[in-house]
Amino acid sequence: MAFWLFKSEPNTWGWDDQLKRGAKGEHWDGVRNFLANKNMKQMRLGDRGFFYHSVNEKRIMGTVQIIKEHYPDHTDPKGRFGMVDIMAIETAAYHVTLAEIKAEPKLENMVLVNNSRLSVQPVLAKEWQLVCKMAGLDPDRTA
Repeated sequence: MAFWLFKSEPNTWGWDDQLKRGAKGEHWDGVRNFLANKNMKQMRLGDRGFFYHSVNEKRIMGTVQIIKEHYPDHTDPKGRFGMVDIMAIETAAYHVTLAEIKAEPKLENMVLVNNSRLSVQPVLAKEWQLVCKMAGLDPDRTA
């Protein structure tokens, strides 16, 4: 199993929107970065990720699970990019901020710390465990 982080602008698609989709989940479309798209191609059913509010909030909102693997993005007229479907799993008891993640020495190599602009990024298992602990999330919870 792999772990990921999905960044979203809360005024475009926020955690509450994701929660409302329930078990049906939602497709993660509109990604136009080749590295982020490559990351989504590596995702498998059951992989989990953090749902992160970007822009002004910059904080972990909860966890999601991959419920459909990479397929063509209907919003890409050139057909170069794809998307995955994700489902909300658990809301964070505490919304860990980017500043708090940067302040934790054990997370100094996390992609979010070093490439905070990448919209879909990998998370190492040890990072997953620590951020889940910081956020009051169950690191083993699945759908």
